[in-house]
Amino acid sequence: MTGLPPSTPEAAGSAPATRSARAIHVSAEVAQAVADGRPVVALESTIFTHGLPRPRNLAVALEAERQLREAGVVPATIGVHAGVPTVGLSTEQITELSATDGLDKVSLRDLPVVAALGRHGGTTVAATAFLAHRAGIRVFSTGGLGGVHFGASESFDESADMTTLAATPVTVISAGVKSILDIRATLERFETFNIPVIGYRTRKYPGFYVTDSGHEINFSVESPEEAARLIEARDRLALPQAVLIANPVDPAKQLPPEELDGILERAWAEAERQGVTGNASTPFLLDHIQRDTHGRSLEVNVEVYRGNVRLGGQIATALAAAARSGA
Repeated sequence: MTGLPPSTPEAAGSAPATRSARAIHVSAEVAQAVADGRPVVALESTIFTHGLPRPRNLAVALEAERQLREAGVVPATIGVHAGVPTVGLSTEQITELSATDGLDKVSLRDLPVVAALGRHGGTTVAATAFLAHRAGIRVFSTGGLGGVHFGASESFDESADMTTLAATPVTVISAGVKSILDIRATLERFETFNIPVIGYRTRKYPGFYVTDSGHEINFSVESPEEAARLIEARDRLALPQAVLIANPVDPAKQLPPEELDGILERAWAEAERQGVTGNASTPFLLDHIQRDTHGRSLEVNVEVYRGNVRLGGQIATALAAAARSGA
């Protein structure tokens, strides 16, 4: 959306007084919770600005916040409002962003552009992780991650999520990478970037819409407390990369795995026929999958998100408890 007046963002509460912090608005509630050592979970905004149809998008966004609050966790929905990268969007801001047409899909490279132009935007995994870390938030729940697109050996089409997470020490809970991606190549790239991929109660890497993508991973954790110990170990080593927790969707609620290959083939064929490429390909393909499955993929998408928000709240709570006991 264009023509919005830029405002003067400030980081609220105890956010560090650095140049980057002054460019970010952190809500008073989020800043105070971080300062107090209470559990906080970051939530991205592209799920309701670009990922889900109206009015389901707003309902899911507000449900995620309510789900965390009921568990004693402070939600920090992150997006760009009128050019201000904001950690802890208000209900009114979430409502406005969810109803605005033509929003920018904001990755890390886009943050200074939308800030300078005073635009609204939904933040991707990369931008959300960056802003969460700047605000002192350690846990971020999302649906699916970006990764390596098929044909990337020629197109170099890889998500900025990977390079950002290689240099951003947050913990990201997802149901794997999006099913439209080259999962094998993505896992190889995670290894190259030294990003640990940890299954939650599984060694089978999930495939977003399905519980098992067919790829094994080396490690798993069995509880939020075990995940918290792993995160604390990463932090004691002062390593710069994210920890990825792969949380599979309930097998009873996944798309039938035997149908998925055909669904994906049809989606890719239609994208090629229409000449859809670049960052437009992901929303196009996901929309095509939703229509092909007569809305079943949308229900899986929502179920994936609920599960990741729930686990994110549990891990954030375990981290806060560990910090209190350590202190």
